[in-house]
Amino acid sequence: QVQLVESGGGLVQAGQSLRLSCAASGSTFSINAMGWYRQAPGKQRELVAAISTGSSTYYADSVKGRFTISRDNAKNTVYLQMNNLKPEDTAGYYCHYGGAFYRGSYVPNTSYWGQGTQVTVSS
Repeated sequence: QVQLVESGGGLVQAGQSLRLSCAASGSTFSINAMGWYRQAPGKQRELVAAISTGSSTYYADSVKGRFTISRDNAKNTVYLQMNNLKPEDTAGYYCHYGGAFYRGSYVPNTSYWGQGTQVTVSS
């Protein structure tokens, strides 16, 4: 069984930065891809970024150039550095474990999700 714990969310002003962390336990972290999703009220959950075991990355167009996903296999942790935040980035952010890269995107084909961390960006 895999446990995922996110942290790092908060309330910031537009233009500021946050770094989210997702720590995984109970698994072989280094051989699994990871993804970050977000869900705003009344909207569907959307893929923000993902990273493969070989550190290939995927970014949604809306965050390219502002967000960076990275992983530290020694710490079993994946990070999402979010710069130049905008009010439209406001959402609950969730990490996902063990998906697959397919046709340039990330497919969440396991049931391993974190509990989420809230990011609120004020204008």
